[in-house]
Amino acid sequence: MAGSKRSGALLLGAVAVGLSVFGIVAAATDPNPMGLAKDTLVLNGYPPKTANILVTVSTGSAYRVSANVNVDFVHNTIEATVSLPAVTSVSAIDLRLIDNHLYAGSASATSSKYLAIAMKQPSLFGDSLELTKPDIALISGFGQEVITHNGYITTYTYSRDNVAVSSLFGPSSSSVGVGSLTWSISTGSEGEVMASSATITSKGNTTSITATVESYNQPAHIVAPPASDVRMVPRSFLRKILHSAALLSIVVPRNFATLGQAQLN
Repeated sequence: MAGSKRSGALLLGAVAVGLSVFGIVAAATDPNPMGLAKDTLVLNGYPPKTANILVTVSTGSAYRVSANVNVDFVHNTIEATVSLPAVTSVSAIDLRLIDNHLYAGSASATSSKYLAIAMKQPSLFGDSLELTKPDIALISGFGQEVITHNGYITTYTYSRDNVAVSSLFGPSSSSVGVGSLTWSISTGSEGEVMASSATITSKGNTTSITATVESYNQPAHIVAPPASDVRMVPRSFLRKILHSAALLSIVVPRNFATLGQAQLN
C-alpha cells in the first residue's frame, strides 16, 4: 500500500511538471528530419485541434520523468501516460486533466482506481495559437541568439547567464540562486512549433526539459474515469508531493516557477 501511494504521489508531481512545461515550452519532431519528403506537421495557418507531445524532465541522475501527452484544445482536456523510476522498475501512470480535476491511476492495470484532486484548469486555446506560429521576433532578454536551418526546420537557440532561478515546486518566495539558461525552439515550414528544449544550471543542479510534437490533429478521446473508480484527495496531499526532495531539485527561471505556483497551488 505504501509503495502504491508513493508511485501515485510521485506521478501527480510528474504531471504537474508536464503541465507547467506545456504552458511555457512547446513541441518538436524528428531531430534529423532530412529524410522526410515533406513537413508532416503543417497546420496551414489553422490552430491545431489536438496535439500529441512527448515531454521529458530530468535533473541528471537524481530524477527523470517522461510523458506522452495528448491535448484536446477544443474540449480543453489533457491526458498523459507518465513514466518515472520506481524502486525496481519504471512505473506508468495515467493522468487526466478534465473539468477542473486531475485524475491519476495505473496505466498498466486493466481496471484501475484513480486518485483525484480539484485543480483550476487553464484555458488551452492560447497555447494552440502559439503552436500555430509563435512570434519569434517578440522573444527578448537573451544575450545570445543563434539561428540554424536544417531542411525545412529552423531552430532558434538563446542563452543567458545570471538568471535568477528557483525550485519549480518550492515556496514562491524561495530562490535557489543565480544560474544559466539555454533555450531553443524549432519551427517547421509554415512556422508551426515542432520542438523546444531548455537547460537550466545552478549550483551544480542541471534541469533539462524537452518537448517533442509527435503529431497534430489526430483523434483524441479524453474522458474522466467512472465515478465509482475515483477517490478524491485533499489539495494538501499534492502540496506535500510537490515539496518532496526529488521535485524540489527541479530548478527553473524565477518567472517560470511563479507560473507553476499559480497553476498548482
